[in-house]
Amino acid sequence: MKQQPAIQHALTAAVRDPRLLAAGLALHQNRLHDAEPLLRAHLHEQPFDFAAIRMMAELAARVGRAKDSEILLRRALEIAPGFGAARANLATLLYKSNRATEALAELNALDAEAREGDGDDNPNLRAAVLNRLGEFEEALALYAGVLAAHPSQPRVWMSYGHTLKTVGRLAEGIAAYRRAVTLAPHFGEAWWSLANLKTVRLDADDVAVMTTQLARADIDVADRYHLEFALGKAHEDAGAVAAAFAFYAAANARRRESLNYSAANTTKRVSNTIASFTPEFFAARREQGCVSPDPIFILGMPRAGSTLIEQILASHSQVEGITELPDIPMLWAELGERPHEALVALSADKLRALGEAYLARVAPQRHTDRPFFIDKLPNNWLHIGFIKAILPHAKIIDARRHPLSCGFSNFKQHFARGQAFTYDLADMGHYYADYIRLLAHFDDVLPNAVHRVIYEQMVSDTETEIRALLAALGLPFELGCLNFHQTERAVRTPSSEQVRSPIFRGGTENWQAFEPWLGALSDALGSVLSAYPDASANRDGK
Repeated sequence: MKQQPAIQHALTAAVRDPRLLAAGLALHQNRLHDAEPLLRAHLHEQPFDFAAIRMMAELAARVGRAKDSEILLRRALEIAPGFGAARANLATLLYKSNRATEALAELNALDAEAREGDGDDNPNLRAAVLNRLGEFEEALALYAGVLAAHPSQPRVWMSYGHTLKTVGRLAEGIAAYRRAVTLAPHFGEAWWSLANLKTVRLDADDVAVMTTQLARADIDVADRYHLEFALGKAHEDAGAVAAAFAFYAAANARRRESLNYSAANTTKRVSNTIASFTPEFFAARREQGCVSPDPIFILGMPRAGSTLIEQILASHSQVEGITELPDIPMLWAELGERPHEALVALSADKLRALGEAYLARVAPQRHTDRPFFIDKLPNNWLHIGFIKAILPHAKIIDARRHPLSCGFSNFKQHFARGQAFTYDLADMGHYYADYIRLLAHFDDVLPNAVHRVIYEQMVSDTETEIRALLAALGLPFELGCLNFHQTERAVRTPSSEQVRSPIFRGGTENWQAFEPWLGALSDALGSVLSAYPDASANRDGK
């Protein structure tokens, strides 16, 4: 990256500074406890050293202090506006914070600097930002351009495949994934991307290649568990149930080792939520918050039919389907370490401002003039009370599926991010039971505020369920909702190919062949399993 002469001179001086060299090595080796005091001491003596400020921003980002990292990067750019590396870091941080519009503005500034010879644009990051904004064709053009110039990049081929799949160009997406694994046969994530296309079956030759790669000693952990998930899917498709479960179990155990998840913490959080969102809480805040009726939240467990419901509703002339949006959890996190207490203390104006902030954050994702839009982040079941406090007229749909069917579907799914509870059958059962417990509470506290869609009923009596769903939302019936598989739109979740086909009725029973291995899941579910689909089960916990 070419820099302005003054910036280049400062960077050259920085790389010769022994203390910064030691801090940089510590960062490279992830010894953050060693890097931080070195950087603090240096910045105490040289507070305007923008290279050191950028390093401190990187450290803050790694330990989860995103706000501190942003402040530091903006400070570095205030001192050295042409410091392209800091601007690229800021764009990445904004993208990861779901502030894609702001990230694109920083990339545009970086691009302008590049044209002047003082910066450098990042086409891969730009494509990812455009994807987040729903500008898929522009993103595809960027990927195609990068690959035309540099075709031997397996990770870019995979990203290209993701976007092609999203817009329904499935054959091209498969070809892109195939190119990635041809270039890098050990690339587990690309193999999993192929396997995760629910309409694609990996053949014996694919299994042979993956098995050979898995036997290597020099591939990393992520490649291993992705390969294991892919081999589980390949063996399941071939009817080798025992072998499939063995691979799924190995993949999940390997993935679980890297995650810090506590089922007890989720149970505690649900109990705190139940204690906080009482009838009195809502009575005292009646008609406070932002009165917009625009949002429709589809929530519940992952792999419970939320994408199907989204596709049905997005086939209606008044509803725009977007994707899974992280904005509600982010706004909740901004309330601080004691969010329930902070929420109780908010004035009517503050509640309304939070609702308006949510709408403003979502606005760049909306590309039609349809009056309603869908946010289908499943994990928002934890935030129903918060949603109804800041957006009292928002509609909420609970997508619910048989706990063993849903649980096993999650167990064999590797998620790109989040969903840490899915990599252990007992964790999953406890999570599902807590979800049922909290939803039962809101059925009591806010009667009729949540419309429930039982997946098996949607599959067996589709038209009746669609009519009931639309009626609950105050929408007239439209035939397009019944023919949802004909609706052309981008779908960004693992079920993208499935919702482009009519409902498959056999999918509700796929878990049954694996039932002998699901004991830990059944035990953790307790009474929730036998009571399903009773919506009031587990009201008081197991």
